[in-house]
Amino acid sequence: MSGERGVPSGPGAASSGPVEAPPSAPPPVPLSRNRGYRLLWGSQALSEFGFHATMIAFPLLVLALTGSGAASGLVMGTIAAAQMVAGLPAGVLVDRYDRKALMLVCEAAQAVSAISLVVAVWADAATVPHMVAVAAVFGAAAALFEPAENAALPLLVDTTQLPAAVSMNTARASMGQLSGTATGGFLFAVGRFVPFLADAVMHTLSFVALLFLRLPKPERPAAPPGRLGHEMLAGLRWVWQERRIRVTILCAVVLNLFFSAFYLVVIVLAGTRGVPSGEVGVMAAMLGVGGVAGALAAPALHSRLGPYRAIVAVFWGLTVLTPVAAVVHSGYLTGVLFALMALFPPTANTAIMTEQLLRTPDELRGRLTSALALACGVAGAAGPALGGLLTQALPGDQAILVCSAGMAAAAVLATASPTLRGLSTNAPSGNRPTGA
Repeated sequence: MSGERGVPSGPGAASSGPVEAPPSAPPPVPLSRNRGYRLLWGSQALSEFGFHATMIAFPLLVLALTGSGAASGLVMGTIAAAQMVAGLPAGVLVDRYDRKALMLVCEAAQAVSAISLVVAVWADAATVPHMVAVAAVFGAAAALFEPAENAALPLLVDTTQLPAAVSMNTARASMGQLSGTATGGFLFAVGRFVPFLADAVMHTLSFVALLFLRLPKPERPAAPPGRLGHEMLAGLRWVWQERRIRVTILCAVVLNLFFSAFYLVVIVLAGTRGVPSGEVGVMAAMLGVGGVAGALAAPALHSRLGPYRAIVAVFWGLTVLTPVAAVVHSGYLTGVLFALMALFPPTANTAIMTEQLLRTPDELRGRLTSALALACGVAGAAGPALGGLLTQALPGDQAILVCSAGMAAAAVLATASPTLRGLSTNAPSGNRPTGA
């Protein structure tokens, strides 16, 4: 841009001495020394560990107290239902109110709910309605926290560091799921209330950490808040009208749909082949291990490949690996295959989320994340249903090939998409967060 302060412009500009170049911006603070990002990441590492420990302990507790599988399904279904119902309104609240305050409310609500359940179990007074209420709080808090955290991320880190921050958050979620799930069953064996006590402690520590988070308050257009439903529709309308946002959300939906369908097909096929349950557990664990490794590698892959090639490479990588499951009969080898397949999605997720956050105005980032979470949640629920239908209609090997064909079709469309090709162009300029 010509005409900057202190720099003469135009052919007739006079100068009494050499022109000094404007000072270059200082390099961004590394994520490892970014106080705000470390507080947010560390607090959620604790929170996610506690959350996943309770997710494995909740059905065990309901079964131990009631002996009813239906009651266990009701409690666990309440968590998913609360996340779905609260998703879109949560995005509006994140765009309307202070994000740090909302994150603190989420942590406090989960800590208090977990403590109430600890007291009830300790006093032998826990009931199904009480557990359903606690589950609803957990689901709604998760639905509200995610868009608040994602919307806050570009305010805490430099634009050039956003892919690394997004991928580190993905790695944190995978590690929290692995460690929490593995520990929750052991804690339940120690005492029925122990996993929920651990969860309460984790959320309390997370709450305290977030108190010290300095989150910059961005300038937003001065406009009075509208009706909740109107703002929800406005956010969905904006997401749909933005071609790059719409196409990247579609990519995420397709990945979730076919991968979750494929996962269920392989698990069912392993059962029909007589794979021991211990090997099936190893298969599931290897999926998490691959996800962590993929998230750690995602920043380098995203930087080397760019958004378009990163997304396309993921689709083609899964297309090539998916049919291998049809000829692999060992649970351990299938676990290795799962780990290889799990290496790919974090790179696509990093490319998709980074592009979306940078191209979305701050006052709409909460609703963007909520729309993405809703779409992926629907795909994640439809995927197992699709996989179940495939296993009922086709032999396991053929069901795997159908999933592979679906992934291949998506890969062809993604490769040919002019919208995805344009993701690497017209990238938004970098920002310097003030709260680092």
